[in-house]
Amino acid sequence: MTTTLITGGNKGLGRETARRLLAEGHTVWIGARDETRGRQAADELGARFVQLDVTDDASVAAAAATVAEQGGLDVLVNNAGITGTHADPAELTGADALAVLDTNVAGAVRTTTAFLPLLRDSAAPAIINVTSGLGSFAAVHDTDRVESTVVAPLYTASKSALTMLTVQYAKALPGIRVNAADPGYTATDLNGHSGPQTVTEGTDAVVALALQGAGGPTGTFTDRSGTAPF
Repeated sequence: MTTTLITGGNKGLGRETARRLLAEGHTVWIGARDETRGRQAADELGARFVQLDVTDDASVAAAAATVAEQGGLDVLVNNAGITGTHADPAELTGADALAVLDTNVAGAVRTTTAFLPLLRDSAAPAIINVTSGLGSFAAVHDTDRVESTVVAPLYTASKSALTMLTVQYAKALPGIRVNAADPGYTATDLNGHSGPQTVTEGTDAVVALALQGAGGPTGTFTDRSGTAPF
């Protein structure tokens, strides 16, 4: 049986990913900062809950210890993310940037480092980083795509960094599939539920990567249609 941990798994794309993978027979851990909301989501779905704040080293280490005690891990889904401030780009501060990068990029580094020993014990380990087409040069320059209409310097830069981090981990961690998934413009709390895709459509790429066994691709950037341009 495959065991999967999803950070930020109590709502939106994370929760839907959990629901779909549970239906596929995975044992799913929902990692969430808020214990009340996280436990409620886990109880409603039939998942396991672990308190996990990706910006806190101690919280991440404690979560890894809990998952290790309960049998280990096969798939890590780095889903937790924030948009950050919506201030005028001309007024952004270094602190604004660090807040977004701490969650969206450094958070993935923290969880990867902490859970790596567990993944290395798996027969088919995988890391899936939930990124965005908003971090793709190709997408934001394509006037036929909605990404070209968005101006959000910190969020988009963080997703570019996360996608490149994926490539570097794929090279550095042989034997572990490390891939980036772009959900597409999906209706979630992050965008005020303005996206045209449902959360089910938005989780297609993540779920497909999570269901691949050993020998699947690594170092890829994919969306629900397949390999995406970067």
